Amino acid sequence: MMDPILSLDTITKTFRDDKEACPALAGISFDVDTNEILCIMGPSGCGKTTLLRIIGGLEQEDSGTIREASGITPGKSLTAMVFQDHALFPWLSIYENIVYGLRLEAQKVPEDVVKERAEALLSLTHLDTFMNSFPHQLSGGMKQRVAVARALAVKPDILLMDEPFSALDTFTRRELEDEVLRIRQAMKTTILLVTHNPEEAVYLADRIVILSKRPAGVSEILPVNLPHPRDPSNPEFIKIREQVTRRVQGKPDPALQ
Repeated sequence: MMDPILSLDTITKTFRDDKEACPALAGISFDVDTNEILCIMGPSGCGKTTLLRIIGGLEQEDSGTIREASGITPGKSLTAMVFQDHALFPWLSIYENIVYGLRLEAQKVPEDVVKERAEALLSLTHLDTFMNSFPHQLSGGMKQRVAVARALAVKPDILLMDEPFSALDTFTRRELEDEVLRIRQAMKTTILLVTHNPEEAVYLADRIVILSKRPAGVSEILPVNLPHPRDPSNPEFIKIREQVTRRVQGKPDPALQ
């Protein structure tokens, strides 16, 4: 069995100001397997985004360790983040937004590689004909495609996604969920997704990590043993979705009552 690409061991985080301390995470531990889609769910405000930001290096944990697999690909970034808001630069074209990270000093990627990688991602995300457009000319769903392509441009081993589709309509959301599955298959990228939507979690995830109320711990890790593509009207899909909903809400399973 392959070693996990990432292991979290008793991660804690407390936010402090002059008046009080607010514990957010209380001993989070779980492994992330290579090339899996792992969804993180939990009650509103329990610290899901904080955890994702710690994994991405945007926040510092108070204690605990995050261990990377020894086989992380040389020359690749460990993580890249897609936020709730696409956070595109409005003055840059779609092409320039996608390659922005590659042109940072730390990347030092040759221009011919930048061009090749950008063209491949434009094709993969169906943005070829919009490469010279600007963000204000695109729909919300297309802007999120650009955000995903920009994150993938640095070839991360793990793509972190913080409710990237929450502001989209149902049909666009499903279209982009299918895009995530296609990208995972094409690029063999491990994906960690924070979502409030049980149906989205069951539609995408190989496993679902459910956090408890703040200060959050791991309440349960549920496998989703359904083949892709998944049908939300399938009785087994509905059963798992309802189970996830109850777990997030802290309600008991009716079968156990």
